[in-house]
Amino acid sequence: MASLLRGTALGMLLGMLGLAIPAARAADGSGPLPQMGFNNWNSTHCRDEFNEAMIRGIADKFVSLGLKDAGYQYVNIDDCWANWQRDKDGHLQPNPKRFPSGIKALAAYIHSKGLKFGLYSSAGTSTCEPLQENRGFPGGLGHEKDDAASFAAWDVDYLKYDNCNNQKIEATQRYAAMAEALRGSGRTIFFSVCEWGENKPWLWAGKPPIDAGSWRTTGDISDNYASMLKIFKQNVVLDGYASMGHWNDPDMLEVGNGGMTDVEYRSHFSLWSIMNAPLLIGTDLRKIKPDALKILLNKDVIAVNQDPLGVQGKQVSDAGGVHVIVKPLQGGSHAVVVFNETDAAKDIDVSPAQLGLSPGRYTLRDLWAHTDRQGDGTIKGSLAPHATMMYRVSP
Repeated sequence: MASLLRGTALGMLLGMLGLAIPAARAADGSGPLPQMGFNNWNSTHCRDEFNEAMIRGIADKFVSLGLKDAGYQYVNIDDCWANWQRDKDGHLQPNPKRFPSGIKALAAYIHSKGLKFGLYSSAGTSTCEPLQENRGFPGGLGHEKDDAASFAAWDVDYLKYDNCNNQKIEATQRYAAMAEALRGSGRTIFFSVCEWGENKPWLWAGKPPIDAGSWRTTGDISDNYASMLKIFKQNVVLDGYASMGHWNDPDMLEVGNGGMTDVEYRSHFSLWSIMNAPLLIGTDLRKIKPDALKILLNKDVIAVNQDPLGVQGKQVSDAGGVHVIVKPLQGGSHAVVVFNETDAAKDIDVSPAQLGLSPGRYTLRDLWAHTDRQGDGTIKGSLAPHATMMYRVSP
């Protein structure tokens, strides 16, 4: 990854105080804020429908549905894109049936839409898809320099690097090897470590020599409320390890895949946004229903995730199964999510003191209703099972 600018007077002051130092955004605006985009895995896995026509169609939908304008930029493909074997020179090759035009041509199409393109590999001898006929899709272990050179030649912008078939080699060693290879490839490629939290990547993945843009903190998400809730609880307590350009990743979004209610999907999206998680759409946008699209296009909620201050929200209470998460925003405002994890409605009464607010008058903007009201910062009301309230509280 390109190094980030840190030499401002503010940065020096924060460093003296021992606080996290926010980095400047990149000149192209893609910057170090949490990545936004799409990954096919949650909707297609390795089924035949995953192919170049589908991915081109997804890129088209980014534009026609307004997702590009809302800030989504990466169109990423996951496992099963590669041929079963490397070529005679040891180079990765795309599956000729799925991607007959090749990866470079696919990347060019996505770039022509003003978007970025991401690819997948694993820090092991083969990827995570179960072996078939005693063969697996080739992984990057031992091939890091060659694979990084291929990614650069194909104009790849993003690499999701998984953890399967790792031969029990230390994670830091495997991921550092690919990080070094990407830096030496001649192309800036976002590095997404997918180590599942096994070896606490939040302690090492965001630091040299790896310096990843994000790291998975959990196992894979499934399209049901219990899975989403479990992963949220694992990730929300790790706010102290995230910083500008280095994000905790509780896995991709399931919004629109049909296994949760719209209330639960709104909670999913609200929680991922305030946790500064990557917002990677996991549903087939060619088939998305209007209610799910409306969730993904909520610009008030997206703005919390993409706030330039770049601070992950902190959980200040989880009493009685009601979670209160507060995130400072640029300009002195705060985002607040109140989430009822329980199966019963809850009466909510969150005081300004719980939110860290000084006595005064505040504007509370409901980020789902898109309405404003004045008050002292108190958040009150009845909260349905599995639902969230989400506000921007401004002085």
